[in-house]
Amino acid sequence: MTEQVAVITGGNAGIGKETAVALARAGWRVFITARDPGRGTAALEDIRARSASERTAVIPLDLADLASVRAFPALLAAQTDQLDVLVNNAGLVLQDRRVTSDGFEQTFGVNHLGHFLLTDLLLDRLRANPNGSRVVVVSSHAHKMARRGLDFDDLQTEHRRYRGFAAYSRSKLANILFTRELARRLDGSNITVNALHPGFVDSRFGRDGDTRRWFEVAYRVGSVMAITPEAGAQTSVYLASSPDVDGITGEYFYKGRPAKVSSAALDNVAATRLWAASEILVGI
Repeated sequence: MTEQVAVITGGNAGIGKETAVALARAGWRVFITARDPGRGTAALEDIRARSASERTAVIPLDLADLASVRAFPALLAAQTDQLDVLVNNAGLVLQDRRVTSDGFEQTFGVNHLGHFLLTDLLLDRLRANPNGSRVVVVSSHAHKMARRGLDFDDLQTEHRRYRGFAAYSRSKLANILFTRELARRLDGSNITVNALHPGFVDSRFGRDGDTRRWFEVAYRVGSVMAITPEAGAQTSVYLASSPDVDGITGEYFYKGRPAKVSSAALDNVAATRLWAASEILVGI
């Protein structure tokens, strides 16, 4: 079998790292991205040890800096000219409003805009794959909390009171709208695009100084009901590698099965508007 190549954003921790371990163990060549070089190197050592594979590497990427995103394709091309699967996994939740280096509200900027641009920049590489390729988008059931959909007059949460989890929920809704619109635009191509909910995972998510102490305490209390990062990565691994989903695109999965999304996530007009707004914001 021809070696398969995956890029996993945020593969230095949590379900991203577990996705990398599983794919590397299965014989894939895996590139993880990390914003912090030290954490990236430490994660790479762990991935190699647990997967018994040296066919793994880390490439620097800061999704909060569009210059870093634009530099990524050349860094990847220096190591491989192949790409079978892009896993848009990285994400964050913030308690207070912050902005990226480009001036975007950070949750929206990282969870959606950074991945939007990255995917666009790698589309030609994905199209060139003669065996077909896949884009996997890690979203969340939290998208259902954004019941009113996206406010296109305030995508950056500049005018309303900032609430961290509400901003996160809207960014996860944006992930699904992006998935469905990209699948529509790529209809008839050799690229499939699917989103997923990993489950409530016990990881470092939101617990490294990005949220207030009460959120970390509440998360730890709730973590007794959480699944392991390895279990949370299973649907990502399934969508990246299983022949069961060949040709399936524009769907949303949970526990390896198609799942329902909110009515706001099925809004085709909103999906098209988000795409157009995102192109303007990232300068495509």
